[in-house]
Amino acid sequence: MRVALLDDYHGVAERYADWTTLGPRARVQTFRDYLPEAERARALQPFEVIVAMRERTPFPAHLIESLPNLRLLVTTGMRNLAIDMDACSRRGIVVCGAPGSADANTATAELAWAHILALFKNLTVEDANMRRGLWQTGMPRPLAGKCLGVVGLGKLGTAVAQVGKAFGMEVLAWSPNLTPERAAQAGVAYAAKHDLFANADVVSVHLILSERTRQVVDAAALAAMKPTAFLVNTSRAGLVDQDALLDALRKGRLAGAGLDVFPEEPLPPTDTLRALDNVVLTPHLGYVSPENFTAFYRNALQAVSGWMAGQPVRVLNP
Repeated sequence: MRVALLDDYHGVAERYADWTTLGPRARVQTFRDYLPEAERARALQPFEVIVAMRERTPFPAHLIESLPNLRLLVTTGMRNLAIDMDACSRRGIVVCGAPGSADANTATAELAWAHILALFKNLTVEDANMRRGLWQTGMPRPLAGKCLGVVGLGKLGTAVAQVGKAFGMEVLAWSPNLTPERAAQAGVAYAAKHDLFANADVVSVHLILSERTRQVVDAAALAAMKPTAFLVNTSRAGLVDQDALLDALRKGRLAGAGLDVFPEEPLPPTDTLRALDNVVLTPHLGYVSPENFTAFYRNALQAVSGWMAGQPVRVLNP
């Protein structure tokens, strides 16, 4: 039985879980590099089991149909919108989830704040200029007294909001389902969507991507923002109208953006965003931590072991 561990960018999959416990029947192969779409079907055809790291590699119907040997697909995390569950069910492929650690939400909130601080304090530009021999090339901005807009007040959004309050910021929140009562319970003020974007000095996005929330940060929302304001997205690229965002950044209608997620990942080396000096870019690190990945891989190993024993666990498809 051949087992593929995909997108192990950090080379930790075989260190964080003991795959030898699957026994001599299992031949485990780790893929550290991202498989381009043109090579994906050919590379994965021999495998009966595939362990996917979150949504790094999508599994649409056409790919699933081209993998005749696939019997088990394990995804780290308990939700993966990049897997066509119906196509897997039609083929009789079992899809199992592998949850991460309890601190995963905290890590993403921390990264959102790393972006916010980097933008307000001009850290990436100052760091680059220091290395060029320059000194004090920009004017850092304080957070106290500024307005933080939180789009999505779930666990992540609430964690980000609490830090904003600790910095002495006014905190506004909005989402399609948020009520003033729920916002008050979190200790923040509810605002209508337009008012949040118009008043915030920084907007941080924390929604689950769905058809309802796709491009919820649209051209109108971005146009309502102050030219001195920042947008931070550590959730999903699909939540933001990427063309409108790029246009606003290029034309200076937005002071800057902190982005951890992109429409195409890994972000191509020649992508336009890499050339802009008013953006802070990180390679989708929001969920990346030793604790989270250890839980991911150990739970993925448990899922493979359970399936081999005829007792699959955490099955996600009917």
